[in-house]
Amino acid sequence: MLPTVPKIDNPEKYSDFDLPREKLEYALGEALKKIDYAIETMNGKFPAEYGVNNIYAPMENNYGWGSGFWPGMIWHAYELTGDEKYKETATSLIPSFLTRIQQKLGVNHHDMGFLYTPSCVAAYKLTGNETAKEAAILAADHLITRYHAKGKFIQAWGDVRDPESYRLIIDCLLNIPLLYWASEVTGDPKYDEIAYNHFNTTVNVCCRPDASTFHTYYFNPKTGKPLRGATHQGNSDDSAWARGQAWGMYGPLLTNMYHPNEKAIQVFEATTNYFLNHIPSDYLAYWDLCFTDGSTQPRDSSSDAIALCALLEGIKHLDDTDPLKSIYTNAAKRIMNTLIDTCLTKDIPESNGLLLHATYALPQKIGVDDLNIWGDYFYMEALHRMLNPDWHPYW
Repeated sequence: MLPTVPKIDNPEKYSDFDLPREKLEYALGEALKKIDYAIETMNGKFPAEYGVNNIYAPMENNYGWGSGFWPGMIWHAYELTGDEKYKETATSLIPSFLTRIQQKLGVNHHDMGFLYTPSCVAAYKLTGNETAKEAAILAADHLITRYHAKGKFIQAWGDVRDPESYRLIIDCLLNIPLLYWASEVTGDPKYDEIAYNHFNTTVNVCCRPDASTFHTYYFNPKTGKPLRGATHQGNSDDSAWARGQAWGMYGPLLTNMYHPNEKAIQVFEATTNYFLNHIPSDYLAYWDLCFTDGSTQPRDSSSDAIALCALLEGIKHLDDTDPLKSIYTNAAKRIMNTLIDTCLTKDIPESNGLLLHATYALPQKIGVDDLNIWGDYFYMEALHRMLNPDWHPYW
């Protein structure tokens, strides 16, 4: 059963708001300064997934699950400026992605979309790079090896033969666009079928009736029957981890790009209204949505950045007479304004990241109230969407 779409509890929280283009251009300028500095400090390497004291250390190789976000940020910089230096830098990183998937280095998980869509699919779409295309198709081939016909889902982590790992996580809604794309460029429907099956399974089990979301869901490995929802990075099994909720907002819309369907729009509206009802009055989400105004818990700016992309994509599908369109438009402006006013690293000259106050995994005490690379990526995507509403997504 799909979740019902909750009413917005306090529409005044998302009343009309003016975010001047000049402020967005200022924010882009600050982001480009940091990207330029990061290119210099990385020296051909990849930033770690999260910062320490608001600095990304360079990784020795392309091995992390979030490595694709760094070239993705650079591709946004290239599109927004036309500066060839960004194209050259992003292109220089492509061979490492081909080597990685050919040699199966650090790919025992489902994050092929996070790795190969912002890096290689983007490169192919923007420049026709054939090495990028080859790498991305190989990544899609690898991703479908994690598909379980019993349950109709892609396993998140671990050995696919391990019954204890027989589960999905909501994040994978952002990985499956790689499969939709692979079907388009190869003409082979198998990728599309697996992706769409995974989408349907995920929204059917991860969306609770009140429109909050489970982070992860376990299945019976013998029958494929759904067993139970849980969390890995949230506050509790029955809370709504903020980043997971944001994945639940944006992911269905990416499937909707390839398979327009009312289910995707309903899930987007439901999860979005829940998110907007549970972020605090300053619009900067706590790491879990069970915390709100007055809490001393850490925030997660990356959840806001992902939610922004969802809002900006979602309003394209709403009629001008739909009151949610105005609410979502103003919510996007207010959230972006908060990120610009409170989360930029501009006053920390040694920082090579974009957004402060991100939280990677609080239960595991990793990257709490610091930088994280996907937050920076989705912030760049959101800036791009606001500055150019006709932008064609890499997804």
